[in-house]
Order: sequence, then C-alpha cells, then structure tokens
Amino acid sequence: MWKRLWSLRHWGHVFRRIIPLLRSPKVPIGEKLLFFVPALVYWIMPDALPFIPLDDIAVTMLLMTWFTDRAERKYGAT
Repeated sequence: MWKRLWSLRHWGHVFRRIIPLLRSPKVPIGEKLLFFVPALVYWIMPDALPFIPLDDIAVTMLLMTWFTDRAERKYGAT
C-alpha cells in the first residue's frame, strides 16, 4: 500500500478520476458525502485529531484515494 501511495502513476489516476466520479449520476450523493464531509471537517478543524500529525492536504489526498478506489469498485468506471 505504501509503495502505491508514492507512485506518480497512481496519483495521476486519482486526479483524473476524482472529478468525473464526483459528477457522475451513478455514484449516490451519500457516497460523495463520505468524501466531502471528512475532508471538510479536517480542513475546518484540524485539531480535532491531535494525535494524527497529518497536513490538511495529506488527509484530503488519502480521502481522494479511498473514494476513487471505492467508487470505481462499487459503480465501475464512469
């Protein structure tokens, strides 16, 4: 898993797929909120998780990876 997170190919895929997946009518709004709500909460209140020393952008990128993997697995390529 860690090797994949350092891969430029992986991040290229994530950045190409995140917007189409968020715009897709195949992906329910509840699934989209599973990405938006944690990211928004962490951007607004980063001190809510004081024992996890991650930057805001790192949390957002990890959520992007999780969301794209989950949405593509459940709803296919859109």
